[in-house]
Amino acid sequence: MSTHPVRLGLRANLAQFGLLVAVNALVGGMVGQEQTVLPLLAEREFGLTGYTFLLTYVLVFGLSKAATNYLAGTWADRFGRRPVLIAGWLIALPVPLMLIWAPDWGWVVAANLLLGINQGLTWSTTVIMKVDLVGPRRRGLAMGFNEAAGYGAIAVTSALAGYLAEEFGLRPAPFLLGLSYAVIGLGLSVLAVRETREHARLEAAAHPTDGSAAGHARLTDRQVFTRTTLTDPALSSASQAGLVNNLNFGLSWGLFPLLFAGAGLAVDRVGILVAVYPAVWGLGQLVTGALSDRWGRKHLITGGMLTQAAALALIALVDTFGAWTAATVLLGAGTAMVYPTLLAAIGDVAHPSWRARSVGVYRLWRDSGYAAGAVLGGVVADLWDLRAAVWAAAAVSLLSGLGVAVRMYETHRRSDRATGDPSA
Repeated sequence: MSTHPVRLGLRANLAQFGLLVAVNALVGGMVGQEQTVLPLLAEREFGLTGYTFLLTYVLVFGLSKAATNYLAGTWADRFGRRPVLIAGWLIALPVPLMLIWAPDWGWVVAANLLLGINQGLTWSTTVIMKVDLVGPRRRGLAMGFNEAAGYGAIAVTSALAGYLAEEFGLRPAPFLLGLSYAVIGLGLSVLAVRETREHARLEAAAHPTDGSAAGHARLTDRQVFTRTTLTDPALSSASQAGLVNNLNFGLSWGLFPLLFAGAGLAVDRVGILVAVYPAVWGLGQLVTGALSDRWGRKHLITGGMLTQAAALALIALVDTFGAWTAATVLLGAGTAMVYPTLLAAIGDVAHPSWRARSVGVYRLWRDSGYAAGAVLGGVVADLWDLRAAVWAAAAVSLLSGLGVAVRMYETHRRSDRATGDPSA
């Protein structure tokens, strides 16, 4: 039992909040070690030529991460947040070693199965823990910091891995980064991270106790799944937008390095382009998460999906380093508008007693987008070419943004936007 007083708010929990930001940066870095290197490794060391087969590692990663997200939310409510976080880091330890020693592509796919489980357990839990700590009025800001740390680390590690690959070869140097991240992340989670479930219980105790809210507090797992997936217009709109957002990321992960390298760019320049997208995405969330606390969630989500559609269309059209840099900046900006805002919207709508489960369901659908991006990108690229796959993602993003505009309601109450949180 912790002896620390349980209080809500960013200021009251600043040390733990900052620690969780650092932990999530390490979580993101585990993905960044792969982004620049694996597509090139597939072609140059394993001789893979079909795009659909090449993207099996993204497919397996997305499916395992999506399923684990759902379980992470349920387990976080049942067993506590911290044990789930520690379990996720234990599963991460063999991943970089498997990538270093992989004698065939099957090892890479197996490593990404474990990486997906690691990401589902650790990233989901850091999201839930930050929402627990900050209380209702600063969710957008909290998610902005969380996602900025994760995707900023993806960007930095992608660029660094590209540099290491150019200087020392595709293996083992880039994957030693991931090994160090896993060791540090596990150490911090065991020695320094504290449980936050009592913060959620404190917020639930202060939640409105009218009949409707009390009924919501007793939702079963099936009811939470149905509400988040289908019946609540805001939760289900967030789920579909999250899926399409990560469809774009999954497609970019597997195909962008091949598109850029196919234009004759060196590996280190490919690494820069691959890093620009999550870098702008990560840093932009420091602004967009806080803006969603002031302006509301719906319009940022709609605008972000439409911006992504425009950026993908530009990527499909141009063929120079400078133009691709501008397009990936635009893609990162659109993603930054969406990513923390979707999580904040889930936190707005879900009752504290079933919020972790709703986050898990949302992240189940959102990270299914990795698999959808791998399938869509791989099939379209094999049937036509890489640019056609990017055009397909642009069309899907356009439809997603229009769907949010039509169906989603605003989730952040004007009263919450107008009043400050004294503990924030």
